[in-house]
Amino acid sequence: MTDDTRSTSADGAAPGAPGCPVTLADVDLFCPGAQQHWYDAYPILHNDAPVQKIAGEGFTPGTDGFILTRHEDIALVVRDPDRFPPTLFLALEKFAETNTDLAAQASNDSPGDAPFVNAMMVSMQSLRPNNELWRAHRQELTDPWVGPGASRHEAMIRETVDELLDKLMPRIAAGESVNFVGEFARPLPQIVMAKILGFPLSDIPRLEHWGNAQVAAFVNGRGHRNEMTEEQSVAQFETLKEFQAYTDALIKARRAEPKDDMISFLTQVTYSALDRTLSDIEINGIVYAMVIGGLETTQYAIAEQAQLLCENDGIWNTLDGDRKLLRGFTEEGMRLRSPTQGLSTRITSRDEVFQGVTVPKGSMLHLRWAAANVDPEEWSCPYALDIQRKAVTRHLVFSQGPRVCPGAQLSRLEQVVAWNALLDRFKSMTYAPGNTFERQPGIMLGTRELHLHFTI
Repeated sequence: MTDDTRSTSADGAAPGAPGCPVTLADVDLFCPGAQQHWYDAYPILHNDAPVQKIAGEGFTPGTDGFILTRHEDIALVVRDPDRFPPTLFLALEKFAETNTDLAAQASNDSPGDAPFVNAMMVSMQSLRPNNELWRAHRQELTDPWVGPGASRHEAMIRETVDELLDKLMPRIAAGESVNFVGEFARPLPQIVMAKILGFPLSDIPRLEHWGNAQVAAFVNGRGHRNEMTEEQSVAQFETLKEFQAYTDALIKARRAEPKDDMISFLTQVTYSALDRTLSDIEINGIVYAMVIGGLETTQYAIAEQAQLLCENDGIWNTLDGDRKLLRGFTEEGMRLRSPTQGLSTRITSRDEVFQGVTVPKGSMLHLRWAAANVDPEEWSCPYALDIQRKAVTRHLVFSQGPRVCPGAQLSRLEQVVAWNALLDRFKSMTYAPGNTFERQPGIMLGTRELHLHFTI
């Protein structure tokens, strides 16, 4: 297999170019423009600072943050949520302290008519406030739709893919290039999630608007804690308030007239872990979580896989000749170009030692998934695309352990179905002129535009 040269320099710049880190002193994963050189920084961190302290930037005043980049360390953390509790649990505790009527809010069947409360926070506090209920929530409420049960959507996903490609075919046949991100990789998961939830397809533009608001902190936030300005937070609040009211109206409509969609299912199901049905505001919170988790990862994964195919001669034909290799390709593509590069999601419940570095109790851990996924101590030739790499699913794109991403199976299915359809229709795919490979800001590996030529 060939080395993926752009994976070590996202914009193609040579090592040592302005902005490209050469020594540890040059590395700042969160500064403006860092996205262009993340994969230049990871070998430096692996060699010189696999555990990097961020002084004064912990979850609470007086505590620090620590960036972990080794696969073994991050895998240890995510597999043990009791030893390394999620920051979300601490946030829920604070939320409960300032919202003492959570039980009343959780049973409220008219959140759109009440003073605004964060439906996702209420839902998490009432339905999955601990690890045991987190597992039950996933198994009973989301697995049937976006987990192992996602296979039920395969025909629908293929139909959606074909519809998107049908729109592009006249231009492709005329020899024109297409913006693969804006015309395929982005709308695919939006349409699929809308169909699963039961959103009218005419509201896809609104879904995109609301989805962008949900991830605003991960795109526009500063530092490893993704902090936004007051103005940004107010704008996000107003947009999400609009989304919550829209979803509330849809939930009421599905209660009155159920259909074959996830929202209808949630209005009818009995949650055995709590031996009761769900309130509207709880369902609203679940829908919020589905949207925030169901759009971005798939978009970025497919867009990055397209770039890997353009940069690795012969892989397209190899995959076309043996479709059984597609799953390995998509997993390897996610490993090499992780959609979410890292998140500060865990706290140390006791003093810990990682790679010889003492991390005190109460420290905030930034888990750098992308660095772990190219860790040379875990992967041979970590920057090479090897579509037959053994045990590649041990990557950390979807995390691991009891809190693995609930929609991982849906995303995987979308990726494989998409590439099967693309291989069915086209003989080759190459870069069109004019690509800048500009990355969006924030913590996710998002290419703003990607112009491609396809050969029929």
